[in-house]
Amino acid sequence: MLKQSIQSSLRKGLLGAAATLAIALTSAAQAQIHIATAGPITGEYAAFGEQMKTGAEQAVADLNKAGGVLGQQLVLDIGDDACDPKQAVSVANQLASKRVKLVAGHYCSGSSIPASKVYAEEGILQISPASTNPKYTDEGSWNTFRVCGRDDAQGKVAGDYLASHFKSEKIAILNDNSAYGKGLADETQKALHAAGGQEVLATAYTPGEKDYSSLVSRLKQAGVTVIYVGGYHTEAGLIIRQAKEQGLKATLVGGDALVTKEFWQIAGESGAGTMMTFPPDPRLMKTATDVVKEFKAKKVDPEGYVLYTYAAIQVWADAVKKAGSTDPKKVAAALKASGNWPTVLGPVSFDKKGDTTGGGYVFYVWKDGSYAEM
Repeated sequence: MLKQSIQSSLRKGLLGAAATLAIALTSAAQAQIHIATAGPITGEYAAFGEQMKTGAEQAVADLNKAGGVLGQQLVLDIGDDACDPKQAVSVANQLASKRVKLVAGHYCSGSSIPASKVYAEEGILQISPASTNPKYTDEGSWNTFRVCGRDDAQGKVAGDYLASHFKSEKIAILNDNSAYGKGLADETQKALHAAGGQEVLATAYTPGEKDYSSLVSRLKQAGVTVIYVGGYHTEAGLIIRQAKEQGLKATLVGGDALVTKEFWQIAGESGAGTMMTFPPDPRLMKTATDVVKEFKAKKVDPEGYVLYTYAAIQVWADAVKKAGSTDPKKVAAALKASGNWPTVLGPVSFDKKGDTTGGGYVFYVWKDGSYAEM
């Protein structure tokens, strides 16, 4: 009897220990906060997806190293929308099933806009590092924020510049019919007209093609000397390269989607003199010095939207601490209630729509494989 009693006690002790361990492991698993970044990890715009992934991974690593958020470690999920609206909705549903608290994404406005509807319904906060189409926040819900600017601001800078610096030139305005490309081209055209300028040709092109010779022929026939492209770097690079090959001496002007060294890989020397709008270089901000050093130690150039994605996660983490909760609606309220959140981009604040209240756009120019502010 004594032996049986001892064995019974041992079994109970082991079962109790196992139960305690199971509870501990469950608690450990629960003591993690899932967030995500989503963008074109694959496809022809994958260079920007890589920028976002790089920025998100570093932000998560830095936050976890500092103790996490509310004492919990962050886990980063990656969503690949390939800049396709339908795929973006599918990605949004996948991330919702993982109960992520934040999506730092998407890149393309055409992905962010439909995905934001899913996130709103599922109670997920979205902070885009790169989607500039005004509709994203104008038609958004409680959950839509961005740390980048808007195309109505970017287009005004571009349109005013075209009107004042290319008065005697023949301007063409092209767009790829995407939410981003057409939206930016329309805003640029509107600003150009308001400033007294006028294009000689306005037309759309089909993205993803390899031969734009028929488009180049139309540009030549119209005597175009300045080509404004509302679209992405892949097509812009091909258009200017093929234009130069066909003897068309024109200056290419574009938007923030040209801020990747992949543009030069496509355009080659034909890209020399290409101009583009983008906010003041975040890599040169004093607030980004330490983080930029981290990237450079890894031999990574944090160009384009690397630091914007980092900032999206950074500002969310601070808002979580301010709210004392990861509840997305409470965090959204904190983001709008408090101004001047410190980030690698400098102080960031949001208006009632979720747009940033500061910032602005400047011009950059491409030369010898790199770009710099003008």
